[in-house]
Amino acid sequence: MEHELIDEVVHEPSREFVESTNVYAFMEEHGIDDYDELIERTTTDLGDGESGVDWFWDELVDYLDVEFYEEYDAVRDDSEGPKFTDWYPGGEINVAHNVLDRHADLESETRNRVATIWEGEDGEIREVTYHELHRQANRVANALEKRGIETGDTVGLYMPMVPEVVSILYGCFKVGAIAVPIFSGFGVEATATRIEDSECSVLFTGDGFYRRGDPVVLKDAADEAIEEAGHVEHTIVFDRLGASDDDSDVEVPWTDERDEWWDDAVESRDDDYETKSLPSDQESMLLYSSGTTGKPKGIVHTHAGALMQCAKELHFGFDVKPADRFFWVSDIGWMMGPWTLIGNHTFGGTVFMYEGAPDYPQPDRFWEMIDRHAITQFGISPTAIRALRKHGNEWLEGHDLSSLRILGSTGEPWDPESWLWFYENVGGSEAPIVNISGGTEICGCFLMPMPTEPLKPCTLGGPGLGMDIDIVDSSGESIVDTHERGFLVARDSCPSMTKSLWSGDERYLEEYWSSWENLWDHGDWAQKDEDGFWFLHGRADDALNVAGRKVGPAEIEGVLIDHESVNQAAAVGVPDDTTGTAVVAYVILEEGAEESDELREELREQIGEEHGKPFRPREILFVDEFPKTQSGKIIRRAIEAAYTGEDLGDLSSLENPAALEALEEAT
Repeated sequence: MEHELIDEVVHEPSREFVESTNVYAFMEEHGIDDYDELIERTTTDLGDGESGVDWFWDELVDYLDVEFYEEYDAVRDDSEGPKFTDWYPGGEINVAHNVLDRHADLESETRNRVATIWEGEDGEIREVTYHELHRQANRVANALEKRGIETGDTVGLYMPMVPEVVSILYGCFKVGAIAVPIFSGFGVEATATRIEDSECSVLFTGDGFYRRGDPVVLKDAADEAIEEAGHVEHTIVFDRLGASDDDSDVEVPWTDERDEWWDDAVESRDDDYETKSLPSDQESMLLYSSGTTGKPKGIVHTHAGALMQCAKELHFGFDVKPADRFFWVSDIGWMMGPWTLIGNHTFGGTVFMYEGAPDYPQPDRFWEMIDRHAITQFGISPTAIRALRKHGNEWLEGHDLSSLRILGSTGEPWDPESWLWFYENVGGSEAPIVNISGGTEICGCFLMPMPTEPLKPCTLGGPGLGMDIDIVDSSGESIVDTHERGFLVARDSCPSMTKSLWSGDERYLEEYWSSWENLWDHGDWAQKDEDGFWFLHGRADDALNVAGRKVGPAEIEGVLIDHESVNQAAAVGVPDDTTGTAVVAYVILEEGAEESDELREELREQIGEEHGKPFRPREILFVDEFPKTQSGKIIRRAIEAAYTGEDLGDLSSLENPAALEALEEAT
C-alpha cells in the first residue's frame, strides 16, 4: 500500500448521517453553516472584545444541561493569564450530582437504565443500573467519611476493572475527596510513587483479577507499595478472586488493623448520602502521567473542568445518544477511564467495561463482545489494532459489527494501512474513526475530528470545540497555514486544563509554559495539510536528529508498515560517531513473511526513498513482540535502552517483560 494514501479522502459521511448528529443540531441552533465556521466561532476572537472560547464554554452549560448548585459569577477569570485561569468562579457544582444523582432520582426516566455493563475475562456478565450505582456510591461515601475522609483529602484507587470502580470514583466525588486512580498493571515501585506523592490515607484495591485465564494477585503489590510509601491507614479490598472465602485457593497477605474486605467496609454502610456542593475549582481527581521520563506528574483536575470537557467530547465528537453502548479499551488508572465514565454518564448513557486481554481466549474476543452487547462506539489504540490485524480477517467472520456507529482511537500515531483495516473491516467503511489527541493534562483532547466531516487516513481532523490550538515554529510564530511541520500549542486555557501540578507551580510552568510566552507547549509535532486536515508526527522530544535533520519515529515506522511483509515497527535513535544519531528499527513481520537480508535491504531502501538516505536504518532487527503497556502502547524508551544497554528505569507498567530479553537477542 502506498504511503501517499494518507493524502486521499476515504471517508465521506452521508447527508442523512450528518443531519442525525448532535454537532449538526448545535450548529443548526446557532446558525453555524459549516465546520470551519464552527471551529472559528468556538475558538477565536468574535470581535467587540468577545472571545469565542468564553462564548462556547458559557453556552455549553445550559446546552448540555449541566447543573450547578450555585450559578457562577463569570465564565472565567483570566486576570493571571492562561496559565492560571479560574473557570466558572463563584459557582458550586459536583460531578457526582451530574453523572449519577439526577439520573437515579425517583422521577427520572434513567433511574432503571443500565449505567454499566461489565464482562469478566471468564465470561461473567454484570449489569448495574443508575439506581443501583447510586446506592453503592452513597455507601462508598459513607465508608469514606467513617474513615475520616473530608473535602480535599486524597483516596487511592488501585483496582481491577470491576464495576465497583465506578461507585468508588463517584463516591469520592460525593464527599469532595480527590480520587487518585492508579493503573492496575503497575508494579510496586510505580504504585508506591503515586501513593507517596498523593499521601492518600485510604486505598481501594482488590485481591486480584484475571489475565489470559490466570489469576493475577494485586493485593501483595498493594501491600509492598504501602510499606514503601507509607500514608495508607485503611485498605479496602474487593474480592474478585474469591480470596475472602475460607476454603479459597487464593491467598493474599493481610494486616488486620488496616485491611478490610469490601463487603464489610462498604456494603454494610447506609445507602443514603447527600452529595456535597463544592466550588467549581474544587479538585476532583489527581491523574498521574505515565512517567516515561522522570518522576510522574500529578495532574490536578477540578469538578467543573473535568465534567465540562468530558461531556463536550462525548456529546459532540462521539455523538453519544441515549440508547448507545460505549466501549473504550482502558483501565480506570488511565485518563480515558474516568473520561469515558464521566462523559457518558452525564447524559445517562451506558458504558461497557471489560476485564481481560484483547485476544483471550481467542483473537476475536473484542469482535465477539461488540456483537453480543451491540456496542455502538468502540475506542482502541493503533498498536492494539495492528496486533489484532496480524491474526487475520478470518477472526472477524461470523461476528455482526453493524451496531458500530463510531470508532475511536488515541495514544499514538496511526499508519495508513492499519487505519484503513480498522475502518474497512471493523467499521464496515461507514463508521468514522474519531482519532483524538490531548492528554491527561486536559482530561480530553486538543485535536478531535467531528463525525460530520470527511476523513483522510490517520488524520486528527482539527482543533476540538472551544480549544484555541495552533502550530508554531521554534520561535513561537504560527506556521499552521504554511502546511509545515511544527510544534502543537494551545493559545488559550480550557476549563479542564490542569490547575497546576500536585508538586507545585514551578514544575508546571517549566513543563508546559516555558518554551514561549503564554503558549502551552504540548510536546507534539503537528502539521495541517493543504486540505485543512491536521496530523501528528509523534513527540517532539522523541525526534530523531540525524545529521542535523529531524524526523519523528512514527514517520519511519509508517514507511516500514507500508511494506506488505511488515505488521508492526518501532524506530529508535542511537548514538552514532558520524551522524550524531542513527536510526535502528525493530520489525514484526506479517504471518508467513520470512526474515532475510534481502528484506532488510528492501526496507532500508524504502525509508531512504521516503525520507532520504541519512534516515536509512543502521540496523533492522526482527522480533516477535514489542514491550507494551497493558493499554497497548509500545514502550520505545525500553527498546532504545535494550539496544544501547542503558538502565531501563521504571518498567512496572510493562505487560510482557519477556519481550525485553527477545529484543536484546534480536538479530
